[in-house]
Amino acid sequence: MEYRQTDGRMQRSERTRALIVQAHADLLREGVLKPTAALIAERAGVSRRTLWSNFRDMESLLGATVEYWFRADDELRTEIEPVAPLEDRIARFCAERERRLVNIAPAARAAVLGEPDYEALRASRHGHIARVRSDVKKTFAPELAASASPEVLIDSLTAATSWNCWSLMFDDHGYPAERCRRIMETTVRALLQG
Repeated sequence: MEYRQTDGRMQRSERTRALIVQAHADLLREGVLKPTAALIAERAGVSRRTLWSNFRDMESLLGATVEYWFRADDELRTEIEPVAPLEDRIARFCAERERRLVNIAPAARAAVLGEPDYEALRASRHGHIARVRSDVKKTFAPELAASASPEVLIDSLTAATSWNCWSLMFDDHGYPAERCRRIMETTVRALLQG
């Protein structure tokens, strides 16, 4: 009996935590880049006290939200065979980057504001950069192997397909996602064929 009660409390706690993280993510998607604890709690349908009993501080809440975004990013990742024709790999890679960057955009915009104060956000940025580098290395392995400067090429492709480059086109210039992807494809093609 005691075990079942404890198990039930754990399940309720997990559901509450998930509701809070989902509320936080939803607010970011709506453009509320620095939502307060009160706003997150209200959206989740819990009290601030419940929010803080589930997350000891803002750093731990941000860490849980970062995990949420990484899981969402995982769902959008696909394997691109490095033996496929280069043009197919470029098109598939850039199409996937478009989906993933559009998805992560709300969190990335908010992270820029909070990075100076929160380690979880700095770690998130480094984690996303590492993912892009890894994807570049796998997808374009034949071209990297043939390159006289593979590390420079990896850095160049990472920069060209990063959030920073995407944000410049999408947010600063106001281009639609399709145009941003075409610009990315042109840049990746030039780097790999140059």
